[in-house]
Amino acid sequence: MRAAIGVLLSLLAPLAAYAGAQKYEPLSASVHGALSRSVSDRAPQHSSFQDSTVAIDWLTEMSGRLAKRIPDRESRLDFLRSVHYEATRAGLDPQLVLGLIQVESGFNKYAVSTAGARGFMQVMPFWVRLVGRSDDNLFHLRTNLRYGCTILRHYLDIERGDLYRALGRYNGSLGQAAYPNMVRAAWDQRWTYSRSALAQR
Repeated sequence: MRAAIGVLLSLLAPLAAYAGAQKYEPLSASVHGALSRSVSDRAPQHSSFQDSTVAIDWLTEMSGRLAKRIPDRESRLDFLRSVHYEATRAGLDPQLVLGLIQVESGFNKYAVSTAGARGFMQVMPFWVRLVGRSDDNLFHLRTNLRYGCTILRHYLDIERGDLYRALGRYNGSLGQAAYPNMVRAAWDQRWTYSRSALAQR
């Protein structure tokens, strides 16, 4: 009973955060170059949605779920469009990224962890020195999402698609189950999205 109550309380605490810290690891020249190109912060040239109907459905659904956390509608839609674009660009599920943001920062744009990780996706500043530009601001929405999604994609590639290990690396807790389980739970229980399921309502 106590365990069930604990799980329920964790799901009802949307602003709770479990920020960690990616750890510095030496990069090969090819990986360094690829990551540097990936975080180059150019404005999107096109929508990441298949078509306008898909965009409207996804943005409407996710906006409703996010309303209490980001009350301003325009800010919320800009955030969601940016998450969808950067996640899709990196080959990630946008709902996974929303789950990670929920756990990492509780959707607090200006969150700073005790280790110094910053912003929505809690990116460690060493990444800017390593693969970015000196004026990259990790509190800037698209910059933070670009770095965070690029880093998670990098860890997924290192771990050959093993999401649990990639999430452990992202949080600086590789080999510990708590963080990957929390992200997976947030993804599954709050951010799962299916157009077919919506059509059946």
